[in-house]
Amino acid sequence: MHPRIRAAYPGAAVAGPAYAVTCAPADNLAVHAAVVEAPVGSVLVVAADPPERGYWGEVLTTAAQTRGIAGLVIDGGVRDVAALQHHGFAVFSSLIALQGAQKRAGGRIGGTAAVGDVLVDTGDWIVADADGVTVIARPDLAATLDRGRARADKEAGIFSRLKEGATTVELLGLDTSSVARSRPS
Repeated sequence: MHPRIRAAYPGAAVAGPAYAVTCAPADNLAVHAAVVEAPVGSVLVVAADPPERGYWGEVLTTAAQTRGIAGLVIDGGVRDVAALQHHGFAVFSSLIALQGAQKRAGGRIGGTAAVGDVLVDTGDWIVADADGVTVIARPDLAATLDRGRARADKEAGIFSRLKEGATTVELLGLDTSSVARSRPS
């Protein structure tokens, strides 16, 4: 996702299946409905416009944790950040905003939502941590996990060789001939 979507507090991390939510303008009624209807283990992935509202806070966090929701990714504002961290509920948002949202205009749950410049389908996999938020399309999950494991194994070997004195230039087969070098005078 676009880097504007980031952890609301240090240490937030989550991985799980997406449950897409699209809010009506300045309204979070759909978020409340999603907390009730999303499957246990889901990560709510919320499109909110305008973003400058606190669509999520401690009340929804408490409700979501009680229902087994794993976390929240929202292209909009959240509030009560200290409480979110205290609860240990993983939240990724585009901003922090105090002013709340209305709760009456509908919206949409399930299906697809455009969040962080990515179309997210319910059931896609969300992985989020301090480095950002990634969306893995449901049909690509198994192959992505296989590639991830292979990369982790390869990097473990690279780390070991680096600690033995090898260089990244050697290990990655880099050609540094195009790098200009200044000579000391």
